[in-house]
Amino acid sequence: MRSVGARRVTVGLVLGALVLSGCARFDDSASSPFTQEPTLDAAELEPTKPKPSDESTTRPSGPCIDPDPAVVVSCLDTAGGLVEMGGYALVAERRTGRILHVAPEQQPVEVARVDVDPAGDGGLSDIAISPTYPEDGLIYAYVTTASDNRVVRVAEGGGPPKPVLTGIPKGTTGNRGAIDWSKPDQMLVLTGDAGDPAAASDPASTAGKLLRVNNPTSNGNAPTEVAVSGIGSVGDICLGGDQIWITDRTPAMDRLQRIGPDGVVTTAWTWPDRPGVAGCAVTPEGLAISLTDAKALAMASPDPQTYAVTAPPSVFLANKYGRLLGATPAMDGTIWVSTSNKSDGGQPTPNDDRVVRIPPPSAGGGGPD
Repeated sequence: MRSVGARRVTVGLVLGALVLSGCARFDDSASSPFTQEPTLDAAELEPTKPKPSDESTTRPSGPCIDPDPAVVVSCLDTAGGLVEMGGYALVAERRTGRILHVAPEQQPVEVARVDVDPAGDGGLSDIAISPTYPEDGLIYAYVTTASDNRVVRVAEGGGPPKPVLTGIPKGTTGNRGAIDWSKPDQMLVLTGDAGDPAAASDPASTAGKLLRVNNPTSNGNAPTEVAVSGIGSVGDICLGGDQIWITDRTPAMDRLQRIGPDGVVTTAWTWPDRPGVAGCAVTPEGLAISLTDAKALAMASPDPQTYAVTAPPSVFLANKYGRLLGATPAMDGTIWVSTSNKSDGGQPTPNDDRVVRIPPPSAGGGGPD
């Protein structure tokens, strides 16, 4: 998500903040409405990072090569949360538990794998890289096991996962979660209600909450504090400066909520028609939100001063790529999304599931077809 959210979970969170007219990485000290998010040096992230493809050349043909130049990779198994890393990305496969390195016109490479229970909406929901990823290569993941939902840490290249936060309630539904870093020493964990709305309101339960986890360790018992209660089925976490945005689905509506630096929770927008809000990405143009059931991408425009969303989010890409789930902002200004057409209710094409690179839609109404 990211969380899925994705998430959530961007290199921009490692260090930096954007300011957006509508919704971006906010910085009240900026003299202009937008600022560019600081980025890690590409060589620090991966010395052999593949270069973005030249889309003017003829694309190769063959199995699992999509003719659409916007498609980064095809033939994944139910893609979930993802993190764009500057021309390439790490993407989660919900049902297999694989974490893959994907880049345009290259075969995906498995960099880690965790055991998961994919029943219902469980499995590998979301991933986030360590704040010190260039040095340690650590990846954090929100997963469903045979007994619970939990956050684990895994090293790129192998090794057993280490438990970070365990015992999050598991149910037949409501198992999806999202993770992201709000500070180098603080992780945010968005948990589903495990199919029990009462648990989301129970202060003794970690289900249906936005949790702050300070100094997460690998003993499985990281201390938590509740930032928000009453979460339904998880969409994603995305950060904009000192603002935290979360998406979730309830029986009555889908929601976009905002948590300010004072901890006050505001419902920014609701969708009574329940289009299936999922991953979100903060961009200079606005807040991009994947709509799984509506098979589209939405763009909300928060006010740059108050962060209020007063106009209906614009909708793009309707029915172009099917069910969208993950979303992450890229360093080049594009938005990378993942699809979940192989999940229940989807209608997969021979090339699903996919990761797609989307040019930034205009919050004012223009955007990709």
